[in-house]
Amino acid sequence: MDFQQKEQYTIADLERIIALLRAPDGCPWDREQTHQSVRANFIEETYEAIEAIDTNNVELLKEELGDVLMQVLFHAQMEAELGTFTFADVVDGVAKKLIVRHPHVFGDVHVKDSAQVLSNWDEIKKKTKSQTTQTEVLESVSTALPSLMRSYKVQKKAAKVGVDIQNAEQALDDLIMCAHRLKKSLSQQETIGLSDEQVGDLLFASVHVARKCGVEPEFSLTKACNRFIIYFAVVEKYTQKKEICWSDLTHEELNAIWRQVATEKFSQIENEIY
Repeated sequence: MDFQQKEQYTIADLERIIALLRAPDGCPWDREQTHQSVRANFIEETYEAIEAIDTNNVELLKEELGDVLMQVLFHAQMEAELGTFTFADVVDGVAKKLIVRHPHVFGDVHVKDSAQVLSNWDEIKKKTKSQTTQTEVLESVSTALPSLMRSYKVQKKAAKVGVDIQNAEQALDDLIMCAHRLKKSLSQQETIGLSDEQVGDLLFASVHVARKCGVEPEFSLTKACNRFIIYFAVVEKYTQKKEICWSDLTHEELNAIWRQVATEKFSQIENEIY
């Protein structure tokens, strides 16, 4: 194969490497892939980059950003082979988008703060995407996003035109109301379909609470999940030390140990984790 290895590679080199991998005499696996077959890979690489950001791991971030970039080039190469667009077209498109959406930098528009920048951005985006109604703005939020993140973005866009919960207290009252409705349905043994709808309302209401408390729900829930695992580990170590078998404990006994041990131990290591 006509390829010269180097000490330092450029974006042009990476683009050519991807093309060679997809070439007839390249890698059999790479040639077989489609957008759909590597869709999950793209998601996985993106989340691994986010993990590097969350853990402040600069070396890992450098590696994972490379993996994300490789995914972009890989998908662009598939389309280049079909003659639809190239990686150069991708670069050109995003460059033009940034210029259009930053008229205060590349034009003669003046802004007083970042809030005005965001307001202008939304208006420009709405115009360039030919969105004539606010419903179209909400519908433009990708359905492929994790539901918690999508709910947060939809609520924020709705709030910009006044469709919003008044404050955190009202949001919490709505959450409690949703919880009571679900509890009533469960006590009356109503249909599974209705419970599914009410659980969705409960989760959506919890996003309102998070937003009104100034908390990003996706990140907040990630931290809560991490705390749960730490609690779990502490309780497991405690029961092992006491030679207690979890299956021999009643639900109430296990909960009592959980509350006592996890609360005491977690406070000692919480600052090290976050």
